[in-house]
Amino acid sequence: MMYSDVVLNLPDWVRGSVEDSAGVFPTVEERMQFVIELSRQNIERKTGGPFGAGVFEADSGRLIAVGVNRVESTNCSIAHAEIMAIALAQKALASYDMGGEPDASYELVTSTEPCVMCLGAVCWSGVRTVVCGARDEDARRIGFDEGPKPQNWVRSLESRGIGVEQDVLREQAAAVLTEYRDRGGLIYNPGG
Repeated sequence: MMYSDVVLNLPDWVRGSVEDSAGVFPTVEERMQFVIELSRQNIERKTGGPFGAGVFEADSGRLIAVGVNRVESTNCSIAHAEIMAIALAQKALASYDMGGEPDASYELVTSTEPCVMCLGAVCWSGVRTVVCGARDEDARRIGFDEGPKPQNWVRSLESRGIGVEQDVLREQAAAVLTEYRDRGGLIYNPGG
């Protein structure tokens, strides 16, 4: 049996992308455009799958943390963009509960709707809003298994006080998924 620490890092190029940004994205469309570009860069640079995410202050649009898919490059099935962004945001905020501060409201912006695993992480992360680009069916269409998500997952999150906004720049986000497939990107854990 092997005992060691697990360390998941973002690719080096991400730092440049974040530093090149203004760090503040006033509109939800600007936030989504930024995470879609992260997903695109992740496939162009061959550092992971076609998914990007970010945690932002909901009111100001200030970027807290980003994540890109690192499953294949880290040999770690939980290294999804949303999980990476949530974990890095919690570290940056020094809190496992981003909903713990009454005056702060954080949103997770993700290039594709969360899979079943990421959906679970959202519930306990403390984010107050999830903003999605591509739909679950867009990811499934190219072969990804999104897991046994409940059909009423949006209502389920809303019942927990987590808002959901879907289809923000959906066509652009779905185009990255198609580009990944067309480039011969690995569709890991296919079918369900």
